Amino acid sequence: AAPDVTVANVDLTDVHHKAIEAKKLKNMGLMTAIAIGLHNFPEGLATFVAALADPKLGGALAIAIAIHNIPEGICVAMPIYYATGSKWKGFWWSFLSGLSEPLGAVVGYAILQGNAMSDAAFGSLFGCVAGMMIFVSIKELIPTALKYDPHDVFVTNYVFVGMAIMALSLVLFYV
Repeated sequence: AAPDVTVANVDLTDVHHKAIEAKKLKNMGLMTAIAIGLHNFPEGLATFVAALADPKLGGALAIAIAIHNIPEGICVAMPIYYATGSKWKGFWWSFLSGLSEPLGAVVGYAILQGNAMSDAAFGSLFGCVAGMMIFVSIKELIPTALKYDPHDVFVTNYVFVGMAIMALSLVLFYV
């Protein structure tokens, strides 16, 4: 027979399992915050450079980026909130990951000081950032979502909803 691991009617194996899950969620949230922070830095740089070239394009880019920063913030805040139970910790980690965007613009201003950046540099920067975000999504976010929706009632549908939101934000480039 299995040993009794209860104390005052609390199953300690369940408590241990919840602690491990909380740690995994927190780690995933922090890893996502770092990845999004790295992702936001060149976005800030791109917005700054686009605004230098064409203020209307810079404005459209800023709006598109602001729209897609909403799900990014949720991706950071939710796992940290569920791991810690603190809305403020989720909010602050999400906020910190977003601070790298204006930092990218400030660095762009300091480095470029009105000079243009090559297409190859933009392509390399955005390609690297896109790879990081896709890796985080495929390796961490989708598998974790499927853990909480094991019969895939919602996850796949909402992955496509998220893709549609991102596509819609790109339409703003042509407005």
